[in-house]
Order: sequence, then structure tokens, then C-alpha cells
Amino acid sequence: MAGEDRETQTKGLRLLGILDVQNTPCAREAILHGAGGSVAAGLLYFLATSRVKRSFDVGFAGFMVTTLGSWMNNAKLRVQQRLIQEGIKNKVAYEGTVMDPTKKGKAEAPSGPS
Repeated sequence: MAGEDRETQTKGLRLLGILDVQNTPCAREAILHGAGGSVAAGLLYFLATSRVKRSFDVGFAGFMVTTLGSWMNNAKLRVQQRLIQEGIKNKVAYEGTVMDPTKKGKAEAPSGPS
């Protein structure tokens, strides 16, 4: 019994058999945003035109567009975070050395009145 519970917990939720939603970063939020976009797009189109089949198609397109947009936005944020972390790491490593990027090309000013 305990082994079965542990197996189901580590397996996670797989979407279409390929995407492990539980272990993929930001996948849950992207799918939830897509579901909201789907409902909103389909419902608004249905209220405007009263065409059921076309509103389903619009809802599905809204799901795809919203999910991919949310996924791409999260991917962009992860790349920016990685660049900032590397920059902070380099700043700490090179601070006070000859390779410090903040010290490039600074000429020393005269120390007193002449």
C-alpha cells in the first residue's frame, strides 16, 4: 500500500502522455491561464454571434494562444533571471580585481589643488 502511494506521487500528472505538468516549471500556470483564456474567448464569441460550433473553435484557439503566450512569457522571465544571477555572481567574483567591469577606463583625477 505505501509503495503504491509513493509511486503515484512521483509519477505526476502527464498531459498528452509527454508533458509532465507537475515537474515542468510554470506548466501548471500556463495551462490554467489557457483554460481561462479559452472560456473567456469562447463565451464572448458565443454571446456575440450565438454560433455554438464556431465559439468552440474560437475557445480552442484562445486556449492555444493564451497557453503559448503564458509559457513564452515565463520562459523569457527565466532567461532574464538566469542572466541577472550570472551577472551578480561575476560582480562578486571580479569586484576589486583588474577584471572588474566597473573600473574600465577610469582616469585618476589630481589629488589636490595646483
